[in-house]
Amino acid sequence: MQIYEDRVAAGQLRPDPAQRAVLPRLESLRLWLAAQGPRRQGLMAMFQRAPEVPRGLYLWGGVGRGKSMLMDLFVAAVEGTATRRVHFHAFMQEVQRGLHRARADGAADALEPVAQALLHDDLRCLAFDEMQITDIADAMIVGRLFDKLMAGGVVIVSTSNRPPEGLYENGLNRALFLPFIDLLRERMEVVELAGPTDWRQHRLAGAQVYFHPAGLAGGRMSAIWDDLTGGAAGAPLVLPVNGRTVEVPRFANGVGRATFWELCAQPLGPADYLAIAAALRVLVLEDIPSLSSQNYNEAKRFVTLIDALYEARVRLIASAADVPERLYIEGAGSFEFARTASRLREMQAAGWGG
Repeated sequence: MQIYEDRVAAGQLRPDPAQRAVLPRLESLRLWLAAQGPRRQGLMAMFQRAPEVPRGLYLWGGVGRGKSMLMDLFVAAVEGTATRRVHFHAFMQEVQRGLHRARADGAADALEPVAQALLHDDLRCLAFDEMQITDIADAMIVGRLFDKLMAGGVVIVSTSNRPPEGLYENGLNRALFLPFIDLLRERMEVVELAGPTDWRQHRLAGAQVYFHPAGLAGGRMSAIWDDLTGGAAGAPLVLPVNGRTVEVPRFANGVGRATFWELCAQPLGPADYLAIAAALRVLVLEDIPSLSSQNYNEAKRFVTLIDALYEARVRLIASAADVPERLYIEGAGSFEFARTASRLREMQAAGWGG
């Protein structure tokens, strides 16, 4: 794809042979999508055969190899086509809500109206980031859903940290899930992105990742964002959580960016921060203020956020009013904050995370 070479030429990406080896496959899918016209609707659709759909792409490999970045570039390259990029977890939450509505409406096959709703949106390509299946409810429906979408002319592109055989590993009733693995192998080209370099860790190795005071760090935070995302503008990442949504304002290439106030001044709880941590590899968090009894609720949420990021091994790039040990020195909760300060120190270590 030319967009990759353009980013390399501009110094926004560092060339990687393993990434370049995937580009012809993505380019062939881009050309197919560009050649597709809109679907006919209504009676005309009865006389229109579903287009011959090429095999999709299942791109897997270790963290930081550039899978999400390649997905972002592919989606940017096919802008204007009926392509939807979505985090896999968010998509399956959406599907589960659709199934609930269909069952409430008395549908004989609750999955059929869910699939048809996607097809009626003139969908041609679903681009999934981070396919991982740990929930039995998802495992039992994902195969049938993919089959319906592919039969309707949708090509699927997905990234994952695991090969197909590693999905839903040791899950309950896994034997019922095995036909989906066969479907992936049959209908998608499975490619390992086997580059030796973890680019996120490589870029951050030995680099400063905690800046204070925050007011002087804006340019350096933006430079890190540009380096990690290849200069992407980023787009909001909307995650469903217990029937509502939580948003990371900017997201690209597995990297999220937000201010302290955007994540900690909102009425969010542990489930929200766990969802954010599960969706990110790196979080660029800006403008952490001094904490005290005056912003006690925000401070409590910040502690919960750091705990979620720490447990999920999410890399944190932060700008703050002061060093961790001096962020919260008085008021209720300041004693308990010592553990958070310790974690913030540990998360600055070279090689932490991933």
